[in-house]
Amino acid sequence: MEKRVVFRHKTLPYLLLAPQLAITLIFFFLPAGQALWQAFHLEDPFGLSSQFVGLENFAELFSSAEYRASFTTTAMFSAAVSVLGLVIALVLAVMANRVVRGALLYRSLLIWPYAVATAVAGVLWLFLFSPSVGIVAVFLLEHGFQWNPRLNGNDAMLLVVIASVWKQISYNFLFFLAGLQAIPRSLIEAAAMDGAGPMRRFWAIVFPLLAPTTFFLLVVNIIYAFFDTFAIIDVVSQGGPGEATSILVYRVYNTGFRGLDIGSSAAQSVVLMVLVVALTVIQFRYIDRKVTYS
Repeated sequence: MEKRVVFRHKTLPYLLLAPQLAITLIFFFLPAGQALWQAFHLEDPFGLSSQFVGLENFAELFSSAEYRASFTTTAMFSAAVSVLGLVIALVLAVMANRVVRGALLYRSLLIWPYAVATAVAGVLWLFLFSPSVGIVAVFLLEHGFQWNPRLNGNDAMLLVVIASVWKQISYNFLFFLAGLQAIPRSLIEAAAMDGAGPMRRFWAIVFPLLAPTTFFLLVVNIIYAFFDTFAIIDVVSQGGPGEATSILVYRVYNTGFRGLDIGSSAAQSVVLMVLVVALTVIQFRYIDRKVTYS
């Protein structure tokens, strides 16, 4: 006879959920609500007085050529980080999945970068590409390549993209490797018996079965590029030179904490939040239709 446990305590589930709900409310919903309120007000840096200005903060933002240019910078940066991070991680996962001897060692080495803090990753790559003492920068200079991310905006953007991709590769690698290991070997062996080559088997069988994982990682990587790369940009370039690497999330910080313009910073955070939500909805509405879940 099957035994069943009847849970009669009606308040305990709510008590168990209370800490997480409190954290979500205090650290997510309240700051979001405060930012929304501040976006329509003009405040002094110490928050002692405020004046309702309606949409003036937003109108001032979109009339700024520098702020409009940051949309292009953010789009280019996010696309580069997402695409390169996914492609490199997929290649590494496919190669690691084929390794027989020392597979655990290779996988452990590829996972290590994820344990490095984002700011530390920025410092590491900044040191490697430092124009004066960086090993990579000196090597490039000796071979005729002028490299200076402090003066050249393209060099600075390339450096923050490299650092951001390197930091995220391990995360993508874990999911791709798990997806590859979940694919039944019988499908690949059957295709091989039918005469399909390695590339044909990958594009016809493996990659379509990885579509749910790829879609999930696409959403995660775009959010990562929009928000979690702040520390790398702050350490490596601080948004410069000029405005070359000043993406939207860094402008929010720069305007609010350095410029002490609380209203404009809050308006930028609202615009950024709406933009990310819109991109996520578009991805789930249109891209998700092409994903086959099996």
